[in-house]
Amino acid sequence: MTTAGVVHLRPQGVRREGGVPSLTLATMLFVCCELMFFAALISAHAIGRANLPMWPPLDQPRLPIESTAFNTLVLLVSGVLVTVGGRRLEAEESSGRRLLALGTAAGLGFVLLQGVEWVRLLGQGLTLQSSAYGGFFYLIVGAHALHALAGLAALGWTLRAASTVGVSRDAMLAARLYWVFVVFLWPVLYWRVYL
Repeated sequence: MTTAGVVHLRPQGVRREGGVPSLTLATMLFVCCELMFFAALISAHAIGRANLPMWPPLDQPRLPIESTAFNTLVLLVSGVLVTVGGRRLEAEESSGRRLLALGTAAGLGFVLLQGVEWVRLLGQGLTLQSSAYGGFFYLIVGAHALHALAGLAALGWTLRAASTVGVSRDAMLAARLYWVFVVFLWPVLYWRVYL
C-alpha cells in the first residue's frame, strides 16, 4: 500500500527462525531446474556444432553479433535496475517503484529487440528447418525468450501489487531472483550461440 508515494510491503508471514520463505525457496529450486534444462540445451548445441564440418554453415545468414551485444547490455542494465529498485522497495523508498518500472521496461525492450532480430533472420532464410544452426538458435534463444516473458509478467505483477494492495518481501525477492536468473543466463547463451 502507498502513503504519500511510499510503497509499503506486507509482512512475510510466519516462518521458522533462520528459514527461507517458501516462495523464495520454490523460486530457487525452479531456477536450479531451469539451469539444468539450459545446460542440456547448451550441451546438445556443443555436440551438434562439433559434429558439423563448418559452423555456421556457409549457406546460412550470420547472427547479428554487434546488435545483440548492445541488446545484452540493455538486459544487464535491466537486471541492475530491478535489483536496486527491489531493494529500495524493501526499504520503503519511493524511488524503488520507479527503478523497478525502468528495469521492467528495459527487459521489455530486450525482448522486443530480440523479436526484431528474429523477424530479420527469418526473412534471410534462417528457420528451424533450414539447418541444425537455425534449429539450435531458435530453440535456445526461444526458450530464453519464454523465460524472459515469464519474468516480465512476474515483475509487472509485482509492480502492480506494490502500487495497490502491497506485496510481500517474499514475493518481491522471488520475482527479483527469477529476473536475475534470466538476466545472467543470457550472456552465457549469447557467448555459446552467437560467438
